[in-house]
Amino acid sequence: MRERDIFDLSFQIVERYRPFHLVAPRFVQVDEPPVGRISSFRRTAATPSAPFAAVEIQGCEPGDAGIAAGLVTTDGDHVLATYDPSRSRATIEVRHAGRVHVLARRKVVLGRGFGFAFVVCENQVSALADSGSGWQPLVTSRDKVASLVDLPAIATLSRYAFGYGTRTIGGSVTLGRVRAGSFGMVGVRDPHLVQLPDGSPYVRDGKLYLTLTCAGLGSFRQAHWGVFTLDLHDLTRLEQVAQLYAARDGQILGDHAGQIIVDEAAARFVLVNTSWGDFAGSGVHVRHVTTTDDVLCGVHRLETQRLALPTGVSAWDPAVTRIGDRWYVGFAESPCQEPFDMHPALALGEPGGDYDSALLRVGADESVHQCEGSILQRIEGKWYLLASDGHLREYRVYDLSMRLVGRLDAPYVSNIPHPQVVNLPSGDRLMITFDGTPYGKPVLGYGGHGALVIMAPRGRSVAEQSVSDPV
Repeated sequence: MRERDIFDLSFQIVERYRPFHLVAPRFVQVDEPPVGRISSFRRTAATPSAPFAAVEIQGCEPGDAGIAAGLVTTDGDHVLATYDPSRSRATIEVRHAGRVHVLARRKVVLGRGFGFAFVVCENQVSALADSGSGWQPLVTSRDKVASLVDLPAIATLSRYAFGYGTRTIGGSVTLGRVRAGSFGMVGVRDPHLVQLPDGSPYVRDGKLYLTLTCAGLGSFRQAHWGVFTLDLHDLTRLEQVAQLYAARDGQILGDHAGQIIVDEAAARFVLVNTSWGDFAGSGVHVRHVTTTDDVLCGVHRLETQRLALPTGVSAWDPAVTRIGDRWYVGFAESPCQEPFDMHPALALGEPGGDYDSALLRVGADESVHQCEGSILQRIEGKWYLLASDGHLREYRVYDLSMRLVGRLDAPYVSNIPHPQVVNLPSGDRLMITFDGTPYGKPVLGYGGHGALVIMAPRGRSVAEQSVSDPV
C-alpha cells in the first residue's frame, strides 16, 4: 500500500509567472537619482562582480548626442550598448586597442522618455529598450565581442567599471534614474530545493529556499545560478538572495543546474552544479565544492572541482541526498549533445562515506532519450528518483534500484519541466517547476525561458496548507 502513496498524489497548477529583472533588486551597485541633462560619459567607481551585469537608464531624452551605457576602463576601452537618434540606430560597440568596432546594429525608432539598457551575460552583449510595455531586446552580439575582449577572464573584467552618458562628444542628453549591478534573469528553470542532508527542505521564517537557473540573454553560457526564497504565505513572492558563479581556469563562469545542501552537523554547505558555463556544443560534467561561507546570501565565486561520477559520458542535473548512512547521487547521463540524448541515472556511495567518495553505479534508464531533471524525494517514508521525459511528456518515478514504478500525476507543461516535489513541514506538498515560454527569441535565440510554475494537490487550496517552520 505504501508504494502507491506517491501515485495517489494529483497536482494542479496554482501559480504561473515569469521572474524578470535586468538589474537584480538586491544586487544594485549604482543607483543615481534622475541625472538630468549631461554632456559627457561618466565612468562610475563600481566594478561588476561577474560578467553577468546590467545598466538601466529610465526617462531617456537622447538629444543630439545619443545614449551609451555599459562597461569602460580607465584608459578608454569600452563595451557599450548605444542609441543614435539621428540614424534611428541601436548598436553594440567595443573599443579595443584604440580602435572602435561596431559589432551589431539595428534600425529602431524610440520615442521620448524611453528606458534604455545594457546587459552582458558571459560575452554576449545586448541593448534593450522599454517604451512603456516592458524591456524588449533590440540587438545582441556574442562571438564578435568574444573575438575582441574576453569578459569572463578575471584579469580582463577587473579593468572595467559601469558607465553611462552621451554617445558622442559635443552634444548632450537628458537621463532619468540610472541603476547598475548584477544581472538578474529574464526567466528561470531547473528548480532544486536547498535541503538538509536527509532531504528535508530548508525553510526559515515561512520562506522556502531553492536554487534556480537564471535565464540570460542567450543560451547555456549566458545563464547563471542563484539562490531564491519563496514565501509560502504568498507564492507570487519569489526573491533572489544570492548570486553564484564559478571561478575556474582564470574565468568567472555561469555554471548552473544544481543543488545546495545545508549540512549543519558538519558546519558546511555542499554545492553541486553543472559545467554549462563554458559549454560549446559537447562535453559537460557535474562539479562540486564544500564551503563554510554562507552561500544563501550575497555574491560568491565558487572554486569547484569535477565530481567523480560512475559514468563515461556527459552528466548534468545532480541531485544529492543522504539516505541512512549512504549518499545517493542522481543525475542525467548524456552520451550525445548534438543532438541531445539524455536519460536518468543513479549512483550510491559507500556506508559512512561522503557524497563525493567511492560512488558506485546503481543503474540508468537507457530506454529514454529526452529525460533529465533528476530529483530525489521521499513520499510517505519511501524514497524515489523522479525525472522528466520531454518526449513522452511525463514525470517518471523510479525506486532506488532504478526500476520504473510509475508516473507522477501532474500537468506536463512545455520544455522538460523538472518535478521538484516539496514536502512542507505540515505534511502537505507543493511541486515547483518551469516551462519553456521564451523571451526575445527573434533577437536572442534559444535560452531565455521560462516561467515559474507552482502546483498544489488537487482539492487543496494553498491557504489550507500550513507553512510553519520545522522544529
